[in-house]
Amino acid sequence: MRKDRLYFFTFLAIAIIFAIIGGITAQYFVRISTDQLLSTQLESSKREAKEVASLIENQLENGISKEIIIENVQETIQSTHEESGFISIMDWGGKSICHPENQQRGTQIGFNQSISMAIDSEIGSEDFYNLLTGGKGSDLSDQNLSSEKQRTGILYIYPIKNSDWLVAAHANFSKMSSQIKTLRNRFYTLFSIVGFIVILTSVIAVRLIGSLYEKKLETKNEELESEVINLAKLNNDLGKYQKRVEEATKTEKEVDKNDQGANEKNKKQSDSGKKRILTYLRNELLPIAIDDIAYIYTEHTITYVVDVRGKKSTTNSSLDELYSGLDSSFFYRANRQFIIAISAIEKIIRYSNSQLKILVNPNSEVDIIIGKNKAAEFKQWLNL
Repeated sequence: MRKDRLYFFTFLAIAIIFAIIGGITAQYFVRISTDQLLSTQLESSKREAKEVASLIENQLENGISKEIIIENVQETIQSTHEESGFISIMDWGGKSICHPENQQRGTQIGFNQSISMAIDSEIGSEDFYNLLTGGKGSDLSDQNLSSEKQRTGILYIYPIKNSDWLVAAHANFSKMSSQIKTLRNRFYTLFSIVGFIVILTSVIAVRLIGSLYEKKLETKNEELESEVINLAKLNNDLGKYQKRVEEATKTEKEVDKNDQGANEKNKKQSDSGKKRILTYLRNELLPIAIDDIAYIYTEHTITYVVDVRGKKSTTNSSLDELYSGLDSSFFYRANRQFIIAISAIEKIIRYSNSQLKILVNPNSEVDIIIGKNKAAEFKQWLNL
């Protein structure tokens, strides 16, 4: 259940982040593409107006009458107002001479101020965009339109030499708005599809990575559980072994009191003649009974002997010498630094890399670590 919630929140977080980033990016690309589209339309309208003006100038220079020129131009531009851009011809007074819509011919367009603006200033893509959105500069729109659906505006005006005519380049705002809307919808659709693919791919990737991690985690948990069980068994057997040692020691003492023969383990000590070892406490000689030794260790080339009461003294013998005189049933050489008595072991815990850490009583200031290679030998020593 927690995994499902985690994946759901991951999906939700990725979706929100992509929606924010994708929305901002889509708006940016839409605006850039819109500017490019409007700039292209502006350049196309200017070029068309200049070409038409140049053509009419040549016809006037060749002596062709204005009536014929008007007829030819009107026939050429007829019904072109449905396109995104078209041209018309008017005089300096704002009277329409040629227009794609016949009903507009001869009408007063009412663009005296607009004509002045178009001649004196250059309309850029930003002004064009404001015209489309009804923002600043919208006064350039035609004011005698038959309906709102066919809004048009003059983008560029070019005078015809040797005449009182002007060539006006118009933009069909509703057509341009429709193109921009289509462009915007395509961008948002594209980003939605890409977003869905990215989010789905991300969630699947997170799911796969999570599954691999969970498998590794489960494997580690199983290994940890196995080690915990083994440690529990090890500590349990340690307790049993310590109990057997205590019982054996108690029996040996009773046998010694009654002057009876020692058992096999006691014979090893008798044969070696080691009942105690001689240590030093400051300048005082201190003999310590073998049964009272908790552990022996070396530090900075000094050998310390710690008894069951925590009293620490030193000896001139090395660990190798001491261990050779001790009963291996009661003492174990944990490593090159420590010899520990079975009775002093309090607990066995797991250490890194399959190593074991021995906790003793009295507590040792130095960690007692049994390496990976000696762990099996230590378990065998405990009769596992």
